[in-house]
Amino acid sequence: MARPASPTLTKSEQAILEVLWERDEASVREVADELSKHKPVAYTTVLTMFNILGKKGFVSYRQEGRAFIYRAVITREEARQQALDHLLSQFFEGSPNLLAQHLLQDQGIGRKEIKALQDKVDQARARGRK
Repeated sequence: MARPASPTLTKSEQAILEVLWERDEASVREVADELSKHKPVAYTTVLTMFNILGKKGFVSYRQEGRAFIYRAVITREEARQQALDHLLSQFFEGSPNLLAQHLLQDQGIGRKEIKALQDKVDQARARGRK
């Protein structure tokens, strides 16, 4: 029995999208060649991953001759937001507050990071978000 598709990006899917975000668009061969610089990957594996990304709505494609040219449909920021939303709902009851408390208590955040977070909170408040 096949496992269900992950609602968020897997590491392999993210690696493919990273190539697309850098290049704007690329063929399966171009992505496979780029990914193979770091770790061997088969053309057919990349093609399968593109099909999965297409079903998830993360990429679109056009045909150019015999090649399919892919483009990311979501931005890096949108992917981050989807992953964060999933993390919040899965582990923190949908509460950014619980996530922030966890990070502050358990991750050893230093004074610089806390100051940067406080600055972001202050900026959000100044824009009228609470």
